[in-house]
Amino acid sequence: MPEKLLILLLMKIKEIRYSSVYIKSFKKYSAQRKTIDKKINIFMANPFEKSLRTHKLTGRLSGFWSFSINYHLRIIFYFIAENVVGFVNIGTHGIYK
Repeated sequence: MPEKLLILLLMKIKEIRYSSVYIKSFKKYSAQRKTIDKKINIFMANPFEKSLRTHKLTGRLSGFWSFSINYHLRIIFYFIAENVVGFVNIGTHGIYK
């Protein structure tokens, strides 16, 4: 297994930075706050936990990653540093457009 991939698989997230777009979008999903918080906690412990379905994005979103909150909701993020991520947006599949 390549060393960089192994580091990603073993990392824990220590800090999340939120974009203004994420904060605005998050307000739309306040009724699902408990589920969102639970998935974010899982993400912080292991960003590549199987249940999150974390994957790298392509095309105009190349350089970003996404993980699932539930069947409909997902969060777009990127790695700022080894243990720091930036949450870009939260929403349904439409956030990829």
